[in-house]
Amino acid sequence: MNVAFCINRLGLVGLGVTISSLISNCSNTEKLTLWFLCADITDKDKNHLRQLLASEEFCGDFHLIDFNPFFIFGSFPSLHGDWTPYGRLLLVDYISEDQVLYLDSDLVVELDVLELEHFNFKDYVLAAVGGGKFKYALGSKFYVNTLGFNPEWEYFNSGVLLLNLCKWREKQVKEICIEIANQSSAYLPSHDQSLLNIYCAGKFAKLPSSFNCEWFPDKPKPEISERMILHFVGSPKPWDPFGFIIHKGYQTWQKYLNKEWASAFIRVTPAYLGRAWKIRRSYIRCMRNKIVN
Repeated sequence: MNVAFCINRLGLVGLGVTISSLISNCSNTEKLTLWFLCADITDKDKNHLRQLLASEEFCGDFHLIDFNPFFIFGSFPSLHGDWTPYGRLLLVDYISEDQVLYLDSDLVVELDVLELEHFNFKDYVLAAVGGGKFKYALGSKFYVNTLGFNPEWEYFNSGVLLLNLCKWREKQVKEICIEIANQSSAYLPSHDQSLLNIYCAGKFAKLPSSFNCEWFPDKPKPEISERMILHFVGSPKPWDPFGFIIHKGYQTWQKYLNKEWASAFIRVTPAYLGRAWKIRRSYIRCMRNKIVN
C-alpha cells in the first residue's frame, strides 16, 4: 500500500510523530511503500528521516523525491506563503500503482492504515471523510455565488485523502485541476483543497469518519472512535511555541515523539519564531477561550 507526504522544512517537526504513529499502529509495515515529495529538504534532513524509519523498525520501501512547488505552482494562491500542499496533484506522476493514501504532516495515526488496502472507490477519483458543507467552507461565496454550487453539497478536508490513481489518469484529474487554478487563481481560498473540492463538486467516496478527526487546540480529544487519525487543525499546533501549554492534544502527540527527531527539529530558529509571529492571533484566541471556559 502506498502512503505519500508532501513535506517542507517547517513541516518536519510534525512529520516525525505522523510517521512514528503510522508505523507503530500498522499491522505489517512490509506492505507499506512511503513516498516523500520534498520541497527544500536538505540531505541532512533526509538522513534524519532515514534514521527515524530505521529506529521505528520500518520494514517497507520508501522514496524521497525532490520537487520545487513554487516553480510549478507559484502563480496559484499559497498557504501562508507555501505552495508545498499542491504537490498532492503530482503523486499520479510518480506512483504507477492504483491508489495512494495521502497524509498531512500534522497527524497522529492511531489506527491501521492497511484497513484501506482493498478500498472500493465506486468509480470516484478519491475518497475522503465527508461531513462538511460548501456553505460553511472558507470561500463559500465563491463556491455558491460564482460557481453555482449547491450550498448543501458535501465538502472535504484534504489532510487525509485516498486517491484512485487509475481514475486520475483516465479522467486527467491533475490537468483539469491545474486548468481550474489557471482560470480561478484569484479566488481560490484553500490552495489545492479548493481545486479538488471544485473538481469533485460534492461527489466522492467516503472514508470512515475515524480517518480524519479534527482536533482544535482548545478543544478536548474527539470521541469519534477508539482508534482514529487525529488531525491537528488550526493553530497553534502541539509543537508550536507554548503548544505544550495551550494545545489539549500535546500529551497524545508527545507520546509518539522520537527523541532524536525532537533533538534535530524542535529548536528555536528564525523560522520557528517567524511562525509564532504569523499565528499570534491564534494564541490570543485560544487564551481568551481558556479564560472564558
